[in-house]
Amino acid sequence: MSYQALARKWRPKNFSELAGQQHVVQALTNALTQNRLHHAYLLTGTRGVGKTTIARILAKSLNCERGVTAAPCGVCAPCVAIDEGRFVDLIELDAASNTGIDNMREILDTARYAPTVGRYKVYLIDEVHMLSRSAFNSMLKTLEEPPEHVKFVLATTDPQKIPITVLSRCLQFNLKQLPPPIVARQLEHVLTQEGIGFEPGAIRVLARAAQGSMRDGLSLLDQAIAYGSGGVEEAVVRQMLGAVETDYVLRLLEALAESDGERLFGEARAMAERNLAFDAALQDLAVCLHDIALLQTVPGAIPDDQPGRDRLVELARRLDPETVQLDYQIAVQGRNDLSIAPDEFAGFSMTLLRMLAFAPGGRPAIAVGSGPVVAAATTSARAATRPVTAAVPVALDASIAPPAATTATEAGPAGSPIAAGAPVAAGRGTGAGRRRACACRLTPVRRCSPAPRHRMPHSIPCRSSPPWRLASGRA
Repeated sequence: MSYQALARKWRPKNFSELAGQQHVVQALTNALTQNRLHHAYLLTGTRGVGKTTIARILAKSLNCERGVTAAPCGVCAPCVAIDEGRFVDLIELDAASNTGIDNMREILDTARYAPTVGRYKVYLIDEVHMLSRSAFNSMLKTLEEPPEHVKFVLATTDPQKIPITVLSRCLQFNLKQLPPPIVARQLEHVLTQEGIGFEPGAIRVLARAAQGSMRDGLSLLDQAIAYGSGGVEEAVVRQMLGAVETDYVLRLLEALAESDGERLFGEARAMAERNLAFDAALQDLAVCLHDIALLQTVPGAIPDDQPGRDRLVELARRLDPETVQLDYQIAVQGRNDLSIAPDEFAGFSMTLLRMLAFAPGGRPAIAVGSGPVVAAATTSARAATRPVTAAVPVALDASIAPPAATTATEAGPAGSPIAAGAPVAAGRGTGAGRRRACACRLTPVRRCSPAPRHRMPHSIPCRSSPPWRLASGRA
């Protein structure tokens, strides 16, 4: 017998074997048990989450020789024929290749006839959103009032493209993406039944790479078994997927925690020499930062047997939550910037340098080569040297005269006409009946609500002119 792919061999045969879609299983099980069956179902969700599988299990539940049941026997002729794909009363239509009205009319013309061997005639239309508008319109009447022996099961990955007139005639179930722990449990079960050795770390890597799809996880498992010569080891799986070892990511975070730019860039160069995928590296970096944030807030959310947990706990102590949140945002944004960076290494290293440069509270000075230490001014240093423009109070009452001048607290640059301590003009337009504006004449004065007779001066420095010119009233 020829080899059968794991995704096909281990397709669930009944509702009890279906993983991760309990809300759909419960609804269909109750409907079958109470004989409250709708005539049309719409299953939506991403690829590989069980849409076609649920449709086939429903067809077996309706046509099992034991009667309509939520637990088909799996051994009678209809159940076996459905599992093997040769049941004549289960009509599967690929809407991606049969999009026209003629294809739909040919299918629906047979709906009036009774089932050949089964109890119900089940129409499974996959990728139904690919049908043309005329094809959708042709099926509306049959979909609304089909014969009693006909059931429709529509499956799609893009329900937004389905007309509302079709949606209103169906019971819609949205299948969820499967979280990595559920995928990992299923992969471990398959390997145990197949008698293949594996490492838990390799299963975690495969489950995360599946991205919520059980079929993708099983396909990757097939590839890993072939790549590893019959075994599933973590190092082999990471090499196959181009994934980054956790140790690399943790060393990057430790260098960031120490503000060691030389070590940080050295780790990035070492990853480049090994031809590691930088997109996967940033993804793993964001995952580690997420785990650190969980350890800082919900320590019990990270299992004790997770690889590198002790180092993550140490990083959670050394990094403040504000830095963790900022670094996570930079890592996520860095993945989006990789496609427009000069090259992947430049985008990756620049993302790391952003984390080093924009940490809350500033970073220590970084030595450049063998020369003197060159450091950008920190926030406090910038605040100490920034020129200050004094806010001028404005009176609305004509009897209250506004101050004619304000003394500058800081001197302007060399050659400025304003000296330290010299009086500064308050600007034009200070009369009671005139509208106050910024000295640059571009920004009107803000009104303070709800007090109607109080007007606040515009004290935000204008970016079009240096502040010493704003204070003097010159535009």
